[in-house]
Amino acid sequence: MTGATASRPDAAPGQGPFSVRIEVRIYELDGQGHVNSAVYHQYAEHARWCFLAAAGIDHAALLGSGVGPVFLESTIRFRRELGTGDQVDVTCELRDRGDGRTFAIPQRIQLADGTLAAELESVCGLLDLQRRKLVPDPLRRLASLAADPAGFLAATVANGGRDAPG
Repeated sequence: MTGATASRPDAAPGQGPFSVRIEVRIYELDGQGHVNSAVYHQYAEHARWCFLAAAGIDHAALLGSGVGPVFLESTIRFRRELGTGDQVDVTCELRDRGDGRTFAIPQRIQLADGTLAAELESVCGLLDLQRRKLVPDPLRRLASLAADPAGFLAATVANGGRDAPG
């Protein structure tokens, strides 16, 4: 996505969640003249991969380690229309759900002025690509691939294992 910038996922507490800025493009609009609903999911996906990249987790290395992320559920709540030229910040956090097999990804899509456009909540896991089963402790597995494993874990489990807010 053009114009995307990313902060570090292992930022110090109080600096807020990881965020990527994206500019809405004209071809992302639907017949009503606002961003197509599927594009919100694409923005969120882009932010998730940027989060991992900022942590030093390369897509090829992730797959090469024998695991890949898998979505188990995803919910989106639309709060405001987006149109061509809008600048949006897409946040991303990873939260331990405490079940040993999945993690939550709460995300917000908001205008540069902070106006909330959409909220997404997803439950994910890491799939063992050979066995086709979820791997245990997926956040620790992701951290093992990060440039700073301790910083990655501190950024992802700092919420004490609570589910995404809802």
